Amino acid sequence: MPRQVVVRDLGGTAYGPVFDAMKRYTDARTPDSADELWLTEHEPVFTQGQAGKAEHLLAPGDIPVVQSDRGGQVTYHGPGQITGYLLFDIRRLGISVRSLVRGIEDAVVATLASYGVEAAGRPDAPGVYVDGAKIASLGLRVRRGCSYHGLALNVDMDLEPFGRINPCGLLGTPVTQLADLASPVAIGEVRERLIEALAAVYGLSVCRSGSPGPG
Repeated sequence: MPRQVVVRDLGGTAYGPVFDAMKRYTDARTPDSADELWLTEHEPVFTQGQAGKAEHLLAPGDIPVVQSDRGGQVTYHGPGQITGYLLFDIRRLGISVRSLVRGIEDAVVATLASYGVEAAGRPDAPGVYVDGAKIASLGLRVRRGCSYHGLALNVDMDLEPFGRINPCGLLGTPVTQLADLASPVAIGEVRERLIEALAAVYGLSVCRSGSPGPG
């Protein structure tokens, strides 16, 4: 019988409380704790990863900048973007960090393919790209064999804030979104297809949580 993943749709959120909740959940995990997938649309925010460099923040303006403990460099989160957080016990799942990253990329590629959009990862830069333009960012942290943080998929959003940074430290990399490549796009439907793709990649069955959000 497939292991379950508890899926929580958090709706619209500020970044800070969700970041804190991820850390609390990971710190409190036991060998019996459920694997969880949290999905949200954040209020506008730039997050700096552990490898982040100040020079990649070109002109943040009125958008707050938050230091994160995920891997990678700076990225932007905002409404119209699906941010997914994978709180997985990767030792229990029997996968490596590399396999976790590859699985996320494969799930995003499959989700986009369901809309007729051809995308791929890049060996030199984590994330998913369409004709050289970045459509999804990845950033993870693994602590005691358990992951948190995850992915951000651009669906139907204001892309202007990406012009204020070098996304993920990649100078001059263009950014795109699903709404510019396929039409019509409903973000709720994209979210469901992404959930299905992630569950399939890791061989998990989906359990919907009635909880409004992480504790």
